[in-house]
Amino acid sequence: MNKLLLGVIAMAIIVAASNILVQYPIGQWLTWGAFTYPFAFLVSELVNRFEGAKAARRVVYAGFAVGLICSVIGTQIIGEFGPLVTLRVAIGSGAAFLIGQLLDVSVFDKLRRTAWWRAPFLGSLLGSSVDTVLFFTLAFSSAFIWLDPASDVSWAAAQVPLLGFGPEVPLWVSLGLADFCVKVAVDLIALMPFRLAIAKYASRLA
Repeated sequence: MNKLLLGVIAMAIIVAASNILVQYPIGQWLTWGAFTYPFAFLVSELVNRFEGAKAARRVVYAGFAVGLICSVIGTQIIGEFGPLVTLRVAIGSGAAFLIGQLLDVSVFDKLRRTAWWRAPFLGSLLGSSVDTVLFFTLAFSSAFIWLDPASDVSWAAAQVPLLGFGPEVPLWVSLGLADFCVKVAVDLIALMPFRLAIAKYASRLA
């Protein structure tokens, strides 16, 4: 099985799993999905490293398509507080994934000939930053209520101490910051399997 197909399958599994796990909270600020989703960057970066940026973009588009399917299904499932996926969440999720992942692909491609860790770390860091800002702003900020006026996200605007101990900010800001911290942590952890994968590939060529 070629690396592109493996990448598409892995990306589809991660995106689908993350869309399910995001429904299960961990503590006050996170969900289980926050721990699986960042590995999408690792998948696209491995494909980028072995097959090039064009193949990595194909993997991203496949993940985007799976995400759209998950969002459509989520809008049809009614939970305690309405549809599991609102229009704003669907828009925010899709835009954040596509733009964040494509930014990662571009940054990685520009840095591929530098130190082995620089391209995956900086690509994921920049991609994750854009992903987080786009998703939480589009999905929960009062500035974008016009995207879906019927969706009540007033709970996300409640003023609370940042992560429970900082200055008062809208709740969605704390949720976004906690999510971003997990992305950075996973970005660092993912350097290990990335390094092992390229070392194994190099040994096969030797």
